[in-house]
Amino acid sequence: MFKKSIPRIVVSGLRGGSGKTILSLSLVTLLRGKGLEVIPFKKGPDYIDAGWLAKASGAPCYNLDLFMMAPEQALQSFMTHSINFDVAVIEGNRGLYDGMDHKGTYSTAELAKLLKAPVVIIIDCTKATNTIAAMVLGCQKMDPGVMIGGVVLNRVATGRQESVIRKAINEKCNIPVLGAIPKLKKDPFPERHMGLTPHQEHEGIDEAIAAVAEIGSQYLDMEAIWKVASEAGVRRQGSGVGEKLITHPEQQGNVFTNPQPPTPNPSVKIGIIRDSAFQFYYQENFEELEKRGAKLIEVSPLRGDKLPELDALYIGGGFPETHAIALAENTGFRDSLYQAIQAGLPVYAECGGLMYLGRGLILEGKTYPMVGALPVSFVLEKRPHAHGYTIVEVERSNPYYPQKTVLKGHEFHYSRPVDVDEGAYFVFNVKRGKGIVDNKDGMCYKNVLAAYTHIHAIGSPEWADCMMRCALENKIGSEARRKGMK
Repeated sequence: MFKKSIPRIVVSGLRGGSGKTILSLSLVTLLRGKGLEVIPFKKGPDYIDAGWLAKASGAPCYNLDLFMMAPEQALQSFMTHSINFDVAVIEGNRGLYDGMDHKGTYSTAELAKLLKAPVVIIIDCTKATNTIAAMVLGCQKMDPGVMIGGVVLNRVATGRQESVIRKAINEKCNIPVLGAIPKLKKDPFPERHMGLTPHQEHEGIDEAIAAVAEIGSQYLDMEAIWKVASEAGVRRQGSGVGEKLITHPEQQGNVFTNPQPPTPNPSVKIGIIRDSAFQFYYQENFEELEKRGAKLIEVSPLRGDKLPELDALYIGGGFPETHAIALAENTGFRDSLYQAIQAGLPVYAECGGLMYLGRGLILEGKTYPMVGALPVSFVLEKRPHAHGYTIVEVERSNPYYPQKTVLKGHEFHYSRPVDVDEGAYFVFNVKRGKGIVDNKDGMCYKNVLAAYTHIHAIGSPEWADCMMRCALENKIGSEARRKGMK
């Protein structure tokens, strides 16, 4: 039972690349160092930052996104997952008010209001002084419903610059400056593809996290930050923004109890291809499968000799292109997966998983063979081929979703399909986004459905239901065939 208003804080900025992730990781690490149980959240469709936050906190990081899920689903997820923790750190994305349109729909600011959480803004102070206060004041005036608790200055050049900015913010904005981080000689987190390198591929994970902790201990006022986090508003029924969002009768005042999970089906074994090549998964997707009775089994096409016996397989996104040689050389695993698909194994794949199931990856003119189950190859570009939220409608019959189902997700990839042949068909009509070809996504072959669109199981519970149904049908069918052979 949840009997307290958990201290919580939203870390935001004025734009992408302002230092939100370093500040968030520093806060998580330092709070954990004080003996607190810290639960991290990431706003927006992001796997890499979430992975680093999970690594730093020692707890799963959950995503909160007001486009892919309804407000009540996001609030439910936050409250459910934060019950047993001492403090929550929520990292925003882009600028505080940046969203889908000029109104900032689905922005970090809207999430902060929903959670009744104070915002700490980290600001790049390069070549600016009083203007920093003007920008902070603009954020305060933009929406008085957003509780801005303080500011952290970043990339400060001199002590004089810091002093001028502090005085301007204190006088004009009447909020505290919670820290001032100087220009760093070395960034502990190299970037790739508009974001951090995944922690699975970072050579010095512990050293990088220790580095941000040291930055925070030197330049952040943790006592003042804790005071801001502790002043978060009580998230209760009938209390301002989102007052009608809490619908469970057991949620009253500060008291919150978990809703009943879905009734589990008979246990099925669902494989998860998870390693440094495929690491883009939402923790909630795993949990929703487990709630329904799935036993999740991690497998790796980098390390495994062959695919184990499974009832279904889930392949997430990642960077298969950085592991193209190893994936191509593991013919035993590729062949076993191909044979399982031909035999009817249900396989759901997203982005990198879609690429792995195709005929090959083309890098700098050289082709690396992949599984070959789908009649398509993929070439890697230097610029994003698609990036953003997606809306797809199921327009053709398939093993997973009923026709007319509408799903919200996101896509982000540098690859593009080439040499698309017949032998598979497309299930999704893309209402928003790009998809695979001609506004179509979701390539289907036998019991395989592979798409560029990533699905979040909280916002689209149909996904977990469909995975379980396909896995159970395959299990029952396999058992019947084995009995018939005896």
